[in-house]
Amino acid sequence: MPQVPLSVVIITFNEEANIARCLEAARPIADELVVVDSFSTDRTAEICRQLGARVVQHAFEGYVEQKNYATAQAQHDYVLQLDADEVLTDELRRSIRAATANWQHAGYTLARLTNYCGSWVRHGGWYPDRKLRLYDRRLGAWQGLLLHERFEVQPSQTVGELAGDAQHYSYNSVEQHVGQLNRFTNIAADELWLRGKRQVTVFHLLLKPWWKFVHGYFFRLGFLDGFAGLCIATISAWGVFLKFAKLKTRKRLAP
Repeated sequence: MPQVPLSVVIITFNEEANIARCLEAARPIADELVVVDSFSTDRTAEICRQLGARVVQHAFEGYVEQKNYATAQAQHDYVLQLDADEVLTDELRRSIRAATANWQHAGYTLARLTNYCGSWVRHGGWYPDRKLRLYDRRLGAWQGLLLHERFEVQPSQTVGELAGDAQHYSYNSVEQHVGQLNRFTNIAADELWLRGKRQVTVFHLLLKPWWKFVHGYFFRLGFLDGFAGLCIATISAWGVFLKFAKLKTRKRLAP
């Protein structure tokens, strides 16, 4: 089949520090750039327009809802969904071009290589961190409850893999990581509550955080990433504790 036209779609909120890098790396393979912005208060929308993206303002209703809305704004059915802090490498761009020149699956996964406080993280379960981001929107949709959204293709469809990495610039500081952890554990506790999981025991508060650290730092070789690996394993374990502690507190305060 001939090369299919590709829409690159990104959701944003106050991403002026990241968005130019993301758009400039994606522009060579994009037939259009679409940014769905949640009414940023910084220069995000201005930067996007300067770089040739079409900006659509839409209030944030949740990650799943926002990404489905953004997908629907694309002019083309073939969509590459990126986060504002992700940057396509040359190898990944070549792989995407090859996929759009010979489209064979409902979607394709890509690997993410995360930069944590200036260090590239290749262990601890953070790499390759494959995500389905390139897809035919007619053959699937974004799914999930409040957190950990994912694009799911229809049961009869197949998924391929792209070569190359998307460089993910996650956290510039430990403070930023801890701040986002606090926000995400609020959402994670809400999701558990909505799923009807209300029971919190010593197992959840002590053993699960301990196992999170041991699994990431030792079994998944996080120690090979040095200080970054230690921070990630420790803060991730703390996040497990926070999630269940917040769930337990919510249970006590519930009417």
